[in-house]
Amino acid sequence: MKKSFTIHDLPLAERPRERLQKFGADKLSAQELLAVILGRGVAGESVTVTVQRLLSQFGSLKGLADASIEELCQVKGIGLAKASQIKAAFEMSNRLGKFYSEAGDRPVVKTPDDVAKVIGGRLRDKKKEYFLALLLDTRCRLIKTAEISVGSLDSSIVHPREVFKEAISASAASVIFVHNHPSGNPEASEDDIKLTKRLAEVGELMGIDVLDHIIIGEKDPVSLKRQGLF
Repeated sequence: MKKSFTIHDLPLAERPRERLQKFGADKLSAQELLAVILGRGVAGESVTVTVQRLLSQFGSLKGLADASIEELCQVKGIGLAKASQIKAAFEMSNRLGKFYSEAGDRPVVKTPDDVAKVIGGRLRDKKKEYFLALLLDTRCRLIKTAEISVGSLDSSIVHPREVFKEAISASAASVIFVHNHPSGNPEASEDDIKLTKRLAEVGELMGIDVLDHIIIGEKDPVSLKRQGLF
C-alpha cells in the first residue's frame, strides 16, 4: 500500500511549527497557522490536507470562524477536540479585539509589520479591493481604522475628500493607507502611485501627514514609502 504524505515528510525548515518558531507567527500563512492550531491530521494523512479541506468547505477564514462545532465536525479529520480548538482560537482573537476597543489600549503603528499586526488577515481573502485608512494620533497610536471604499475586482475609487473627512473627524495627526490586490500580486500599479502622491499632497495642505501606503497581497506587504514611490 502506498504511504500517504504527512507533515513529517516535509523538511524541518518547511514545517509550520518550526517556521513559526524561526520567523514568528505573523510570517505564517493562514493555512500554516491552522496547521499549528490543529497539530496533526488523521492517521496516514498530513494536517495540511485537513486544513485544505476546511478552507475548501467554508470558503475563507471568515466562513471558518462562523462555522458551528457541529458543522466543523462534519469535515473529515475534524472531531470534537479539533473543532473546539478552532472555535477557541477564533474566540481568543475576538476577545483581544474587544479588549483593545474597551480598554483604549491603542497599538503604535509606524512600520509595515505594525500595519500587518493591526490588519491581520482581514484583506487577504477579499475578492474586491478594499481601501482602508489607519488614523493615528501625534504619537502614531491607532485611533481607528476607517474603511474608505470598496471597489470592483479591477479598481477602487478613492476620493481625497472621503479620506480626509474621516481623518479630520477623528482629529488624526497622520494616516497610513492600506489596500489589497485581489490578484495576489502586491506590487504597486501606476494608479496606486498616482493616488498616493495625490493624497500625500492633499494631506500636506491639510496638515495631516501621509506616512505610508501598504499594499496587501498573497506574499509580504509592499510599502510604497520604503520603495521611494512618493
